[in-house]
Amino acid sequence: MASERQIHVGPVPVGGGAPVAVQTMTKTETANLQATMAQIRTVAEAGADIVRVAVPREQDAEALKTIVAESPIPIIADIHFNHTLALKAIEAGAHCVRLNPGNIGGPEKVAEVIALAKLHGTPLRVGVNSGSLPKHLRQLEYDNPVEALVTAALETVELMERLDFTNFKVSMKSTSVPNTIASNRMLAKRIPYPLHLGVTEAGTKWSGSLKSAVGLGTLLADGIGDTIRISLSTFHAEEEVKVAWEILKALKLRERGPDLIACPTCGRLQFDMDTVVSEVERRLEAYEDPIEVSVLGCAVNGIGEARHADFGITGAKDMGMIYSKGEPLKKVPTEQLVDELFKEIDRYYAAGKTVQRDELAAAEARAWLAENEDDTQLTPERIAAMEAAAAEDAETVLESMLSGAGPPIEDRPAPAAALDEEVSPVAGRRFSRN
Repeated sequence: MASERQIHVGPVPVGGGAPVAVQTMTKTETANLQATMAQIRTVAEAGADIVRVAVPREQDAEALKTIVAESPIPIIADIHFNHTLALKAIEAGAHCVRLNPGNIGGPEKVAEVIALAKLHGTPLRVGVNSGSLPKHLRQLEYDNPVEALVTAALETVELMERLDFTNFKVSMKSTSVPNTIASNRMLAKRIPYPLHLGVTEAGTKWSGSLKSAVGLGTLLADGIGDTIRISLSTFHAEEEVKVAWEILKALKLRERGPDLIACPTCGRLQFDMDTVVSEVERRLEAYEDPIEVSVLGCAVNGIGEARHADFGITGAKDMGMIYSKGEPLKKVPTEQLVDELFKEIDRYYAAGKTVQRDELAAAEARAWLAENEDDTQLTPERIAAMEAAAAEDAETVLESMLSGAGPPIEDRPAPAAALDEEVSPVAGRRFSRN
């Protein structure tokens, strides 16, 4: 359920059906202009739509003037405790201000910030997280943490509306993935404003990425969420951006850059696939187009499991094959697979996104694939061929019966009994394979 309302953080639309925006936060001291601007440019190049900077001191607020002027993407000023810093951030031109009304000093100070935000047309991000709930909700937090989060968020929304301010988005984060999911589901049904998603203090690159993928992925799959930030314990903010994009790409919500498909490997593997996949992933970083590339470890998987890929490779001990959209292109020695794959990709782009096919090389690749396939595997292609053959046999028998030819009726096999859909254990789940 996409939010009804839309705001703009600089030129970036948030909510109201706009694409889910990717955010991150700089890890530098904001007043260190050289370091901060370097990181902002890095995250922008990695795909961040918006970046947040911490403003805990006067010198950080002062630095915002330069940062806003030079940043390639919109800047959000992150303010806690001191509402005067929020005022200075707005005056410095911040494209948005993050404010937690629960720790900024009371409704009067919030009202002062909102009055200036109205004057400058500056949107706010308001909200709560599990580590900073108001004191009057502390007991509810112990009894029902989800209800406490939602109550705090609703109180914040009600305050904004009492102050006649609607140019805001809401964030409600928890360190708990289930609580993050449950509370945002509940809140999404009760307010029309854009929602910013995140699992706060998620953890390391490994554990934090998994928590974020589960929590945010679940909500985004439900249609909840208008902007996201992955919170990882890393000094490299671009890593947060990369994880965010992988989540959005996995859900087909946005496209950016290549999509790599790779099988998990097993005992059939006969070449150094780990190295191959790593090298393919590294070299794909140079391409901006959302091309789909597959790396499969053996001819059992062959092409079938990734026949939709724009390009792919499947390998064996000494030889491998390059294919496109399920059709073989050529066989090459295993040690040349990566280089030859990228030659084909570059030829494709040079020809205006047209696959270049040498029929002789393709025929050799088909022959190699046939020799290396496991003919006991029921691949989709084999199943389709078997069903086509069975259908053809049935048609031949029917024609024979209608013409009076064929064995006597008493020698013909009895037809299979039709299943009663009402009593069948698979009622309603029948399907036909095309």
